[in-house]
Amino acid sequence: MALTIRMRQQGANSRQRFRLVVTDSKNPRDGKYLEMVGWYNPFGADDKNYFIDVPRVQYWIGQGAQISDRVKSLVKRFAPEVVQEMNQKKVAKIAKKREKKKKD
Repeated sequence: MALTIRMRQQGANSRQRFRLVVTDSKNPRDGKYLEMVGWYNPFGADDKNYFIDVPRVQYWIGQGAQISDRVKSLVKRFAPEVVQEMNQKKVAKIAKKREKKKKD
């Protein structure tokens, strides 16, 4: 099962709201999900138009969940520490591969 953190559409077509959910990548966009980790309302007031449960997002990323591009941009804007941590892990992984390659 390939886990993905992505947006799930809620509300009417003209007044859409979105939930940030953890789901299997094979499920439909508005299908069942494992956990809701936040929400985003593009029509809300600027200070109250989102919520992201940062510890749960970090947990699911640690469990191997991938983040969709749109959710990644939202997390980068509202909780940049999550994206910074992801980038640090990626850099460390690349450095480890280079070290291993140098030894061989």
